[in-house]
Amino acid sequence: MTTRRARSAGPVSRRRFARLASGAVLIASLTTACADADAAGSGAGKALQASGSTTVAPVAADAAEALKAQGMNITVATQGGSAGGISQLGAGQIDIALSSKPVSDKDRAASPKTDYVETQLGADAVGVIITRQVADAGVKNLTVDQVKGLFEGKITNWKQVGGPDLPVFVYDKEPGRGTREVLDKYLYHGEKPPPPPNSGNFAIVGGNLETRNKLESTPGAVAPLSTGFVEGRDKLVVVTLDGIAPSKENIASGTYPMSRPLFMVTNGKPQGDAKKFIDYILSDQGQPLLTKHGYLTLKQIGK
Repeated sequence: MTTRRARSAGPVSRRRFARLASGAVLIASLTTACADADAAGSGAGKALQASGSTTVAPVAADAAEALKAQGMNITVATQGGSAGGISQLGAGQIDIALSSKPVSDKDRAASPKTDYVETQLGADAVGVIITRQVADAGVKNLTVDQVKGLFEGKITNWKQVGGPDLPVFVYDKEPGRGTREVLDKYLYHGEKPPPPPNSGNFAIVGGNLETRNKLESTPGAVAPLSTGFVEGRDKLVVVTLDGIAPSKENIASGTYPMSRPLFMVTNGKPQGDAKKFIDYILSDQGQPLLTKHGYLTLKQIGK
């Protein structure tokens, strides 16, 4: 774990305290072993640290809990999503980056000394998620041009796409999030997306849980979100895209346009506890964890 030299003693300003507090809120950490014991020098080994994608994190956290019984000390966090995890790995701050997107050339150029090695765990689909109210009023399918119109702020009322007379409220993902990159690839095919619309009915959100909560609490909302996060949520509906549903068959074949791989990324080939952790998720015991969270296993996608 990286250590920093303590600052000189002195009162902490209210402004600095607020910044520190707000930064702490960004970290949603699921810890499978007591960090205090390590800090106190109780003899426990350094925790294996994994951080990144809020899509991959539930699988990683379940695997960490299972390996706790074998004496492993693992911390799973979701700081900054996929881009945050990749950046932290490049800076040497963590051992494993959780990512719902491949490592890009830009990521590699930013940390040229890091040997990014991706290990695919399974696959997922990003859905365009709407509220039940909108779906029941007639919106079952959207074309790529309609999705683009929604997220660019050109379609402002659901009646424009055959739905109710209800304002559209868009919750978009932060740049660098795996979910956002999948959406951008679908809409813009590698071209740079336009800036966000200047609208009071548009907001940027971070992790999957935050996105789902916003969707469920906002009439007329739409957002990109992992389809695994809306299974069993009666208030939310995944629309088909140009008539294609995110079924297991369509995700496995790549027919569904917003399918994506899920990765654990290491600096060089996985070794030691990192290898043990990843190997567990790839094993017959670990792969069902993907199914549990609504994702596809390697076997289901033919790998």
